Amino acid sequence: MTRICFVCHGNICRSPMAEFIMKDLVKKAGFENEFHIESRATHTDEIWNGTGSPIYPPAREQLKSHCVPYSADKRAKLLQTADRDNFDYFIGMDAENNRYMLKILGHSAKDKIFSLLEFAGESRSVSDPWYTGNFDLAFNDILKGCTALRDKLCK
Repeated sequence: MTRICFVCHGNICRSPMAEFIMKDLVKKAGFENEFHIESRATHTDEIWNGTGSPIYPPAREQLKSHCVPYSADKRAKLLQTADRDNFDYFIGMDAENNRYMLKILGHSAKDKIFSLLEFAGESRSVSDPWYTGNFDLAFNDILKGCTALRDKLCK
């Protein structure tokens, strides 16, 4: 089983969208039983007294509008050092996420850390809708990266 953890700053926009887009893509390809997919945050900004915030409403709306199933119970969860041994891939939405993942997971995890769009042959970040407000662009970036990742892993 291939274990994937998508990571962004707060785990309320990009990484949960990636989690549910990827789950949908592998299910539609008939490979859902071959993957374990989750998402995490690099910071506690969206975690209060141990309880994470839900998926940000505009991110949920993007998933709904594209008919991507998601769990309404999904809450932000912090990436922890112990996660290093629980996943094969840690996929960040931007370079800052990747730097924090390396800091949290340790140098021994560096070969497991990737940027999502590198699977689509691009060296740029996934657009951050928290700052731009453009959830359409973020969804399209994530779909592009997840589709390329699925194609790579489901050969």
